[in-house]
Amino acid sequence: MSHFGLRCRKCGKLLEDPSFAFFEHCHDALLMTDYRGARFSEAGGEGVWRFNWLPVHSPSFVQPGPRVYRSRGLAAHLGLENLHVAFNGYWPAMGALLETCTFKEFEASVVLQNARENGIEGLTVASAGNTARSFAYLSAQTGFPVVIVVPAMCLVEMWYHERSKDVPTVVVADGDYSDSIDVARRVATTLGFPFEGGVKNVAKRDGLGLVLLEAAATLGRLPDHYFQAVGSGTGAIGVWEMAERFLADGRFGSRLPVLHLAQNLPFAPMAKAWARQQRRLEPEDLRPQLIPEITTRVLSTRYPAYTITGGVYDALTATGGKMYGVRNEEVYAGMELFQRLEGVDIVPAAGVAVAALTQAVGSGVLRPDELVLLNITGGGEKNLDPKVMTRTLRQYVVSKAITEKEIEELLCPVLKKSC
Repeated sequence: MSHFGLRCRKCGKLLEDPSFAFFEHCHDALLMTDYRGARFSEAGGEGVWRFNWLPVHSPSFVQPGPRVYRSRGLAAHLGLENLHVAFNGYWPAMGALLETCTFKEFEASVVLQNARENGIEGLTVASAGNTARSFAYLSAQTGFPVVIVVPAMCLVEMWYHERSKDVPTVVVADGDYSDSIDVARRVATTLGFPFEGGVKNVAKRDGLGLVLLEAAATLGRLPDHYFQAVGSGTGAIGVWEMAERFLADGRFGSRLPVLHLAQNLPFAPMAKAWARQQRRLEPEDLRPQLIPEITTRVLSTRYPAYTITGGVYDALTATGGKMYGVRNEEVYAGMELFQRLEGVDIVPAAGVAVAALTQAVGSGVLRPDELVLLNITGGGEKNLDPKVMTRTLRQYVVSKAITEKEIEELLCPVLKKSC
């Protein structure tokens, strides 16, 4: 018997036989991993696989985890006595060894291992950049086939690890990230490589929730406040779900961390909806014309996991959370501040989180002695050997209106697959 099942957030039904195919039970509601072991433990494996709260059984590769450390420079600057950083990137001097320089490597590792254990032959993945790099890297490392779908508008910000440059990447020339998701679903249907599922994939959320597993293991307790930039909100939901498990354990605190989530203005649909205290997202806040105006297009999905049962709205409500809108100039200021005070470069999305933390301190919502966890979702690119960073992808440029027949003609020969 597996050490976990899947429980529906809406009706509470427990699905005893977990399968990669279970993305939804009740309409518009998330499934959540229900681990039979209610107590958190470190089982003794390598890297992230040492944690018991992951939906895998026999990991076949090594996956490094986050590096959680106590901040000195940024903490002193902000007047916070107990600020901790979850650094997800490449910073060998601090023990951070993610060669893709992003926490998306956690979701990719857990999703790929979960898929392999469920007999899946390959996956289709939609991305605005970081997810593509992570899935391509681990596909090349593990030999598990993936097809990546990305919007052309994000290519300027994208790079692949040199080892993964031959992973097939479909580039949508005339659309944004949300259009790429639509194309990815068509690719999945045609190739028989399931769409990795986005927020509905429990392995993805639990993989991103690794940040809190590492933090709790390091600190011995839950933080009082948690800061992260969000696009779809999948990572924040994963952290909330992990926090609920820690409360049930009973040894790590009696209160959920307050979620502080941030988006890049003017494309900040969830931040704007939360400011109105409404579950509904307004069409004017989801206009694709706003996306070119932000500096963090990796946060630009028009399909955020906000209204769904078990999604961001529910996570913010449960934790008494807050959302922040961050302007481009604040993003750059946050990046500069962190590098100057902590000694390592960070990506723009992480700059959004730093800016949100700065706003929170300025508005007085944090006490100086509270334990604050700042999720730096990507960084350390300057520490990586430039020779392993490539923008030369095995790419296939298509229209967002591509048909299944055209997909078949384009990709089946590439994958040496009968479709």
